[in-house]
Amino acid sequence: GNVNVHAEPDYTDTGYWAKKCADYSSLTESDITACKAYVQYQITRNNTKLKEIEEKRSEIAANIQKYAALVKDYQAKADAKQGDINAVQAKINDKQAEIDAKQAEINATQRKIDEKNLEIEAKQAEIEAKIQEIEDRQAEVDAIQAKLRERMVTTQPFMRVNRYLDILMGAESFAELLRMTQGMIAISEYDNHIMDELLALIDLLNQAKAELEQAKVQLEEVKAQLEAIKGELTEKKKELEAKQAEMEEQKKELVAEQSELLNLKYEAQVIEEEYRKQKAELEAQGNRYAANIKGLNDLMKEIAKAGKMDTVKTTGGWTFPVPGSRRSAGTWYYPGGGVHLGYDFAAPIGTNVYAVGNGIVINRADGCPYGYLGSSCGAQYGGSSGGGNQVYLLTVVNGSLYAVKYLHLLAGTPIRVGTVVNAGDIVARLGSSGNSSGPHCHIEIFYLGDGKNFSHYAQTWNGDLAFGCGWGYSALSRRCESGVGAPCRIRPESVFN
Repeated sequence: GNVNVHAEPDYTDTGYWAKKCADYSSLTESDITACKAYVQYQITRNNTKLKEIEEKRSEIAANIQKYAALVKDYQAKADAKQGDINAVQAKINDKQAEIDAKQAEINATQRKIDEKNLEIEAKQAEIEAKIQEIEDRQAEVDAIQAKLRERMVTTQPFMRVNRYLDILMGAESFAELLRMTQGMIAISEYDNHIMDELLALIDLLNQAKAELEQAKVQLEEVKAQLEAIKGELTEKKKELEAKQAEMEEQKKELVAEQSELLNLKYEAQVIEEEYRKQKAELEAQGNRYAANIKGLNDLMKEIAKAGKMDTVKTTGGWTFPVPGSRRSAGTWYYPGGGVHLGYDFAAPIGTNVYAVGNGIVINRADGCPYGYLGSSCGAQYGGSSGGGNQVYLLTVVNGSLYAVKYLHLLAGTPIRVGTVVNAGDIVARLGSSGNSSGPHCHIEIFYLGDGKNFSHYAQTWNGDLAFGCGWGYSALSRRCESGVGAPCRIRPESVFN
């Protein structure tokens, strides 16, 4: 059969993985698995600090409340360390810009050198052509001088005081004298022509030699310019190497800072994972009933008497509670272990949170500040321990009765108890109050039976913030998907896709 082969991620890019794994709350389950593998990769590379954290895991598990309180300090340190990293990265970016500028200078200087080399080649070609021209001129001069020497040798026997006298005295007639005189004139003119040609060639030869000397001087000047530019290039390369060395040091500093940040993040992550494993039981220990249940029941009776509850009609489907959100943790279990009884909708602080159906707000908690891992805020304001600011909505959807629990809301935004809402009405804004490591809204859904019981349930609710479905690990036995009847817990993913 076919075998699917999955390549192991490349963990050598520590900068990428340190950034990716900095916040587990924003990762998918597959990303979390990859990040855990990355941490193990770091540990196998003899990262002593990470080994110490791993060895301390059992101690953290045994003293989870103590260590959970440290997460805020870790986060502050991590934020400061991230600032250091950003500053070092800015230095690296600046240095890279300097290197790029210096490299551009080097490239421009190299182009000058290339141009000078071409100029030298052209000058050398010019010198070679001039030398060839001189050789050709010299050959012509030598040939003419040879003719003249031969001519002088031929005429020498006839030359005395007057080179023409003996010839003319030997004429036997006047006609012969004329012929001989004209011949001597012609010879003289020929000799003069040859001499003129020789002198002209000698002038050209001397001119060519002068031009050759000038070309040689120009060649030396170009070579000197080339050497100067090469010296400039060498200096610029040295400057470049110095800047590159500085950047390498800064990169080492960056890796060290990132490693320290990873250690801080990982220790906080270990604490968070261990806390999550115990979170459900810790919340179960803090389980409580609505404080002023009599007052709440009386309020519901007044609302029912006024006929407001009669206006609540069943909705034909579920309205999505936090549009634009992403999942930071799914229902029943955290990716790293530990029971998680709801679905976490992660989004920016202040994002609108909507009613999932028509109904009435039967309880709320308001007054918790921005939370942290281990915070128990919520109970003192009438909600569940660690839930922060909360809204409890009794609603009717598709003819069935449900309670919907919204946790970790922004202070001052939970809607008032007794407010009758329609699906899509704003019930609060998203926050990070109570036992929370980042902005999100935790939602739990409880199936309570027939929607016809809406008004009666609201007036007689016993104040149990788990609606009879239990807390901690024991709550897993009240899952509707297991075939348990009302009351039971609904997996939010099953209704919100």
